[in-house]
Amino acid sequence: MDDDVLATSNAATVPLGSGLPTREELLVHYPAKFTWHELKTFINSGDLGLLKRDQKLQQRYNLWLAGVKEKYGSTANYLMNFRLQWGKPDTLSLLGSAVHDAGMSTPPVFETIPAEDLSVPRELPPLPADAPAYFSESTLPEYISIIQNDWPYSVPAEVEHTLVWTRVPIFHPSLVPESIRARVELDGLWGFTGNDSPPPSPSTLPACLPALAEWGFTLDKMIKSEKGTAEEDELVRLAGLPVHNFVKNRWKDGEWETAWFVNPPRLQSVPGLAHVHVFARHK
Repeated sequence: MDDDVLATSNAATVPLGSGLPTREELLVHYPAKFTWHELKTFINSGDLGLLKRDQKLQQRYNLWLAGVKEKYGSTANYLMNFRLQWGKPDTLSLLGSAVHDAGMSTPPVFETIPAEDLSVPRELPPLPADAPAYFSESTLPEYISIIQNDWPYSVPAEVEHTLVWTRVPIFHPSLVPESIRARVELDGLWGFTGNDSPPPSPSTLPACLPALAEWGFTLDKMIKSEKGTAEEDELVRLAGLPVHNFVKNRWKDGEWETAWFVNPPRLQSVPGLAHVHVFARHK
């Protein structure tokens, strides 16, 4: 069912289920609350906490998560023991992607886990001596799991929400010097690729506030660092450059416009397991 047909569908033609949502359910029952422009504005505002999931979808997610924790013991166990497919294409997503990774077929990082051991906590295997110090555009597939976000934020129908999980760090001392460490730990990192015009200025955020009304957001609730110096801004840009280059390499500028971000620790769902969020809009 294509998006034009779905646009005229209703709850009668697309029944509402439980568990992981289908693309059809997202479009019909959880239509986007934010435009592409608003999403980019929220990201560039400096507070990544403005990015939200549909509230009804969040309730469904909470119910699903309770079941996941009962079966696997924790969200981390679910990811490590089942969902993340290191070095492999994402074959578990119900949402699909227009991007197909070449070369993502490496020997298994983990041995297959018996069903009775799915709730047993498991650490990432030790990195080999020649592993990269941090994530970048040259990171090999066996250190990466690229999947669609099964519970995407409230993004327009034409926008994919992809997660790039990595076994190597994104925040690394050689990239994040002490002078900007507190800023990065509060704000995270973000960037934009394939844009035909500059991203929205943070000064335009007030015009987007009506889209956040149902979450009760007001400007005084923003959590972000004070404006830094030009030198600090450049250091932050350089800290995000390896991720930026990875995104540009996978989502080609001529075909895709993206907004990517790495949540700060205060917003990370699974602390200690690094990942990048990518909103990608096909041109």
